[in-house]
Amino acid sequence: MENRKIVVVGSSNMDMVVKTDHIPVPGETVLSGSFFMNPGGKGANQAVAVARLGGEVLFISKMGNDVFGKQFSQLFSDEGIDTRYILSDEDLPSGVALITVDNAGENSIVVASGANANLQSCDIDGALTQISNAGILLVQLEIPMTTVNYVVKFASAKGVKVILNPAPANSLSTELLECVYILTPNKTEASMISGLDVTDFNSAKKAAQLICKMGAKNVVVTMGPLGAIICKSGECFEVTARKVETIDTTAAGDVFSGALAVAVSEGKELEEAVDFACEAAAISVTRLGAQSSIPYRTELIAQKLAAVNL
Repeated sequence: MENRKIVVVGSSNMDMVVKTDHIPVPGETVLSGSFFMNPGGKGANQAVAVARLGGEVLFISKMGNDVFGKQFSQLFSDEGIDTRYILSDEDLPSGVALITVDNAGENSIVVASGANANLQSCDIDGALTQISNAGILLVQLEIPMTTVNYVVKFASAKGVKVILNPAPANSLSTELLECVYILTPNKTEASMISGLDVTDFNSAKKAAQLICKMGAKNVVVTMGPLGAIICKSGECFEVTARKVETIDTTAAGDVFSGALAVAVSEGKELEEAVDFACEAAAISVTRLGAQSSIPYRTELIAQKLAAVNL
């Protein structure tokens, strides 16, 4: 029986979102759209996705001792997330993301990391027993790389399956990749890691195969509305995404990674797990915001039933 416990280590931000006709170019001011605030951050988004999609999740993060930090902790508890290892930074504020979303649903994001940038390796030590007893560790790159390397190597050595979402894009060492069970880059991130220009399924397959040779056991390249490419044991597979009307792509990759972690924790084969993740992400892009867009498991079940009855 699979160990279903998932530990997410990562960031938490308050997203400040403006919906506008188009994303301004440098020097341009756009008077348009609506504004709202919504909890976000890659780590938090993925933890919420895991919880809403039926996973058992513990979240390790650091936030400021401010109004946003207090709101985050309450929201995570309400979602059923284990918050015992969420830390408060007395010196730095909670992370903030400034997001512009255009009419096509594409976004531009600037992040002020705040306390996220101070999540140190020593902050993880209190949770090492929890991590070693988990089935899956899910990590992203909005926290210091030293911390990412530390927790990934520890988990891998304990036999925990590591899912690494390499976002924001960054170069990764072979030593780190060798500890990764599933790497989930998008096209941009796959290009940076592999050194190849990823534009379509064929180039994504080549990049995924090269990244596997660099050390990652499995690679899943997310291709937005096209779906995803899976590479395992040097063999590649295409998973097509359901066509939907895109409103906002913010957090779609996080929903994908969280859903993938849930499916893998339930013992699903990788192809089935990626299909599940694509379905969850497809629902999320039809809604505005980060955590506000994350679907519940019941919605995926209803979607599947509706497809069967067509």
